[in-house]
Amino acid sequence: MSARMNRRRRMLGVPAALAASALLLTGCVSNEPPEEETETDTASTQEGSGGTSNDEPGEEVVIGFSAPAADHGWMGAITSAAEAEAEKYEDVDLRVAEGTNDVNVQISQIEGFIAEGVDAIVLLPFDGAALTDVATEAMEAGIPVINVDREFSSPFAARSTVLGDNYGMGVSAGQYICEQLGDNPDAVVAEIAGIDSLPLTQDRSQGFEDALSDCGLDVDNRVAAEFTVQSGEQVTSSLLQAAPEIDAIWNHDDDQGVGVLQAIENAGRDEFFMVGGAGSANMMREIQSGDSVVQATVVYPSTQAADGIKLARLVAHDKGMSDLTSAGVPRTVQLFAPVVTADNVEQYLPTAFES
Repeated sequence: MSARMNRRRRMLGVPAALAASALLLTGCVSNEPPEEETETDTASTQEGSGGTSNDEPGEEVVIGFSAPAADHGWMGAITSAAEAEAEKYEDVDLRVAEGTNDVNVQISQIEGFIAEGVDAIVLLPFDGAALTDVATEAMEAGIPVINVDREFSSPFAARSTVLGDNYGMGVSAGQYICEQLGDNPDAVVAEIAGIDSLPLTQDRSQGFEDALSDCGLDVDNRVAAEFTVQSGEQVTSSLLQAAPEIDAIWNHDDDQGVGVLQAIENAGRDEFFMVGGAGSANMMREIQSGDSVVQATVVYPSTQAADGIKLARLVAHDKGMSDLTSAGVPRTVQLFAPVVTADNVEQYLPTAFES
């Protein structure tokens, strides 16, 4: 067995073995006193924006990356951000498979990465359950898999998982609307959901309902679209016809939000404010303009796969996360769903995606 395969086996071992072998970059974990830090050492760990010694070049890491087709802005940004992150590291060789919504094709892509013997795989599956077996196969071959956004159906299929917070998106949107309308128990709140059959949509709606209930509000009118511009315009037209008065709308997805805004413009309605979902640059510019019904949007990070690249590199290098005291890369990283308003839009716009 090769030295590299032995290293992989160590990485995928039981948590105790991982804790023993992973490197903490925030300090020394042995009983020996730490070496005196020199000016050069300090510079290397603080160089750049938030840079640490984790960013210093090491052994080359070959990472296979696969995601669904870039058929809407958020998904396109997922792959672009992953590629941009990999380019920051001279020790990362990123192998990007062509985006596909065909489960069988994506399975073949992962099988190809396994046959190549890559050092790690970052995978945003079109269907988490359908990709579970091949991801497990990769893990059993000693190749750590970083699962992104859509979870596998087995904990053995991934070394680490990076997730957005769908329930938290709904909570954030609901809390914001409560802040604006909580003193008006008769306020009319509408919801434009995504695909109702998807667990992520169900989670977003449940979080929204739970947050509204805390301030005595509920969802008075609800329609579901399909995360597309056309569907967003169609269902919003129906919503506006059914509800002659609305105080606030939460739209789950900023890609379909382009169509939502078109329907609102066509109807000549502006008595309400709207909260978007996902955090597109388009919606953030609407917020900046100050003359749009869009008052806020809730971020669902399109940088999840970029985080996956960083984690895959750390796992392959037997390193931990320098901002944590505990050893090793966490099993699960769930990202926050902040609300972007006119007060903080400048902070989020640089990493926003184009719908």
